[in-house]
Amino acid sequence: DRYAEYEERFDPLKTDRKARRSRKAKINHTPKKTDREIIDEISDPIGLEDGFNPTYCPSRYEQGWLLSSLAGFYDQQLITDVLSLVRGGKEANVYVCAAHESTGVELLAAKVYRPHMLRQIRNDSLYKQGRDILTGDGRAVKKTDHRIMRAVNKKTDFGVQVQHTSWLMHEYTTLQQLHQAKAAVPQPFAASENAILMSYCGDEQMAAPALSAVRLDPEEAEPLFKEAMRNIEIMLQHEMVHGDLSAYNILYWEGEITLIDFPQVTSLHANRSSYQILLRDVTRTCQYFAQQGVRRDPGAITEELWNRYWRPIYEDLPPDDDEL
Repeated sequence: DRYAEYEERFDPLKTDRKARRSRKAKINHTPKKTDREIIDEISDPIGLEDGFNPTYCPSRYEQGWLLSSLAGFYDQQLITDVLSLVRGGKEANVYVCAAHESTGVELLAAKVYRPHMLRQIRNDSLYKQGRDILTGDGRAVKKTDHRIMRAVNKKTDFGVQVQHTSWLMHEYTTLQQLHQAKAAVPQPFAASENAILMSYCGDEQMAAPALSAVRLDPEEAEPLFKEAMRNIEIMLQHEMVHGDLSAYNILYWEGEITLIDFPQVTSLHANRSSYQILLRDVTRTCQYFAQQGVRRDPGAITEELWNRYWRPIYEDLPPDDDEL
């Protein structure tokens, strides 16, 4: 047909790309939300059901994520109130809570992780070398779970949430192991998607200060140094290195110390940087106690501990990462 041939040759929708594009159906595109819009959303007050109306008055940007993170503990009858902010950190805040009578204690500490866009974790990949990705119930994700692994590698929203959950659960499961091993750490009570509930160090008037803010009596310094080293050794016995140990992450209360902050716990054997990380932990601890009159050689201590606990039982370790 002559007219069909003419249309085929000269129809602009078949010969002109620009014309074809102009006839395509328009897709309603929803622009990606800015960090500020996300923060505004999570800061909107949530419905407070069953009477969960804490004494502590958070700021606007703190309120939404704080209450949503702790409401589950209230529903589980673990806490009855949030009393005050104890400590603000680069990745989480810690609050003192009134404990439910079923827990057998009066006060509990709730560590609430900041929303991902507000956290300030530098070089967290250094600590993740050789670590499993953990689910919300503490189980390791199988390497054959391609959906999760692909999301993590591509850093999708789901992948970021997976990594956030894993980061939190590494701290929770570490506390479980170390508390069972009689280490001087808080007792973990429960974990939620965004918070960990644990024993509280201090009293109603005052939370236990960090060791960095304490001047020890001469007779205290030596035994507390030995206690710090005992805890480092317990971690090594469980193939762990704290990863961020210093006098800022050791609490002091009534003559005793408590080690805290374990999300970056490092695998002793599966992380090629574990020796440097251990040396840094020991050095920082020794630096504080040297100011209290207990002088030790951190290099010699690290070498002795390393020779005692490190065993070359893993092959195909991850590549070196010298950035400490």
